[in-house]
Amino acid sequence: MTFESLGLSEPLLRAVKQSGYTIPTPIQTQAIPAILDGSDVMAAAQTGTGKTAGFTLPLLQRLSSGARPKSRQARALVLTPTRELAAQVQESVMTYGKYLQLSTAVVFGGVNMRQQINKMQRGVDVLVATPGRLLDLYRQGAVRLDDVEILVLDEADRMLDMGFIHDIKTIMGMMPKQRQNLMFSATFSNAIRQLAKSITNNPLEIDVAPRNATLASIAQIVHPVDKARKSELLSRLIRTENWFQVLVFSRTKHGADKLVKKLARDNIRADAIHGDKSQGQRTRVMKNFKQNKTQVLVATDIAARGIDIDALSHVVNFDMPHVAEDYVHRIGRTGRAGASGSAISLVSADETRMLLDIEKLIQQKIAREEIEGFEPLHAVPEFMKPVRANNQRPQKNAKKPGTHRKGNNNGNGRGNGGNEPRGNGKSRKPNHAGKHNHQAGTASRQQARRAVATA
Repeated sequence: MTFESLGLSEPLLRAVKQSGYTIPTPIQTQAIPAILDGSDVMAAAQTGTGKTAGFTLPLLQRLSSGARPKSRQARALVLTPTRELAAQVQESVMTYGKYLQLSTAVVFGGVNMRQQINKMQRGVDVLVATPGRLLDLYRQGAVRLDDVEILVLDEADRMLDMGFIHDIKTIMGMMPKQRQNLMFSATFSNAIRQLAKSITNNPLEIDVAPRNATLASIAQIVHPVDKARKSELLSRLIRTENWFQVLVFSRTKHGADKLVKKLARDNIRADAIHGDKSQGQRTRVMKNFKQNKTQVLVATDIAARGIDIDALSHVVNFDMPHVAEDYVHRIGRTGRAGASGSAISLVSADETRMLLDIEKLIQQKIAREEIEGFEPLHAVPEFMKPVRANNQRPQKNAKKPGTHRKGNNNGNGRGNGGNEPRGNGKSRKPNHAGKHNHQAGTASRQQARRAVATA
């Protein structure tokens, strides 16, 4: 299969060839013809498999014919969850559309609106935007969406997970009902798939890889280590393994800044990117990282969505993500476009549950390898716990993995009601003995627990 066989026009084929691509990826092979035919599409594929080109190329071809955009109008709208991803999509639009007479603009928060307002005065063929800034411009009368022919939700699952559903529905109401709808993402939960179907019109579903799977080209490994020694171990690995252009994930903004300072003390050039950074700072940090002026980029999950570095060899999970799906997105920053990559996770004992959830999600056991001199005092277990009914998470006062507590039948409100496994691992029916205990307040507390248990 070649790009020529997909039905793309000569100007697009020329731009693709100059970008160094010769063979379309599986997601591109299926999505491009469907979009050219005008179908609504829901496409899921692993991160790094060419989803952006999968919708950008046919979108540009469909827009290459037709009337010019009116003032403040856009013919195609691409919504993304983060500024970095918006900038990345805009770059792809400009790269692939360089030989077409099409206009484009990108709007997101963190920068002055004036330039964005001025850009929209003449109207654009392709508008790439984050939901919040787009609504701000709409309310000021700087943008209108009456003429949108094609809507793209990029990283749709993340956008909905981040709470943009209300903004998205508001934006939908501003556009004509007759339009082409495209949803692209690395992962789609069942709930989000159902929601997506309510947005699209009889969509063609494309799923070129197992849901939530990771690329085979990415070597994954876990280094068990005590939490207090994580930064020391990371510094040693970077220096002894001669890692360069390393993307490190921190769970919090404060943690990212703190890690950068610790690495600097070891003469490792590092910088952080997260939501507290201004857009100018974020742009400068990314530029320095891409130009090899910075050795290590420490990022939070929100800021990292959309980071696209050619030949990024190493991704490090300094903190394991609370949401297992985020692991797939994190390590998908490496091993892109057929290249190989390494994903290293520094895991402490208190992150065991997160690691096991990730292994369950990707249906893969990640090898553990202790580093000499950094053997943890508290081991990271290598077994999967029994799955709880209804995917309930452990309570804050639950026992550690591998231990169980007995139900308390004395009706004092401290028992578990029989809802947790006994020491022999067998399930028991809920214990209602406490309902006959007439101590003050006991009955109401037990009823509340039974209501929670059956919810």
